[in-house]
Amino acid sequence: MRPERFVITDRSWRLIEPLLPGTSRSRGVTAKDNRLFLEAVLWKVRVGGPWRDLPPGFGSWNSVFRRFRRWAENDVFQHIFEAVSADPDFEYVLVDGTIISAHQKASGAKGGLKIRPSADRKAD
Repeated sequence: MRPERFVITDRSWRLIEPLLPGTSRSRGVTAKDNRLFLEAVLWKVRVGGPWRDLPPGFGSWNSVFRRFRRWAENDVFQHIFEAVSADPDFEYVLVDGTIISAHQKASGAKGGLKIRPSADRKAD
């Protein structure tokens, strides 16, 4: 694990850190290391592999995954995105379909996305 290859700069961290749960200002449990956790999530997104392949330096893959799910359910990532989307230094961090490939079910395979007809009228 090489911290010099991490994505989040100190400048970026100062912008993101106040938005995150689990800090000493928050009610409840204080998180061990929000910055390392975010680096783990960004590693997962860049690599695209399964959570089980997360390098041990980020901590237990299962703990990172469970925390990821909690944050996703509580819209933490949405708040981060809204805060940093205008920052040009985050161009590499923000992920879209040109970087990540979707699982076959995401494109409508059996059991996946159901496409519904538009409410618009058909062209004559």
